[in-house]
Amino acid sequence: QVQLLESGGGLVQPGGSLRLSCAASGSISTFNTMAWYRRVPGKEREMVAIAYSDGTTIYTDSVAGRFTISRDNAKNTVYLQMSSLKPEDTAVYYCYAFSTFTGRAYWGQGTQVTASS
Repeated sequence: QVQLLESGGGLVQPGGSLRLSCAASGSISTFNTMAWYRRVPGKEREMVAIAYSDGTTIYTDSVAGRFTISRDNAKNTVYLQMSSLKPEDTAVYYCYAFSTFTGRAYWGQGTQVTASS
């Protein structure tokens, strides 16, 4: 059983930056897909960014050019660098991992990000 632990959330002024980290209890090299999702109260969870094991990255349109996802297999950690934060980025951010080999998926507990003045 792999556990994902997010950190790095907090309160930041609009235009500011934060870096989220997702540390896995096991090797992330076995996961084809590592991703960040977010949820705003009253709305469905939304995909923010995906990093595949082949190096491909995908972003939702609203964060493209402002957010960067990266994975460090040596540290078993996935990062989400967020810049030029907007109030509409305020949400709970969740780390996600999926292995097509095992068919198993894992979620972190979430970390709150608030962009507000």
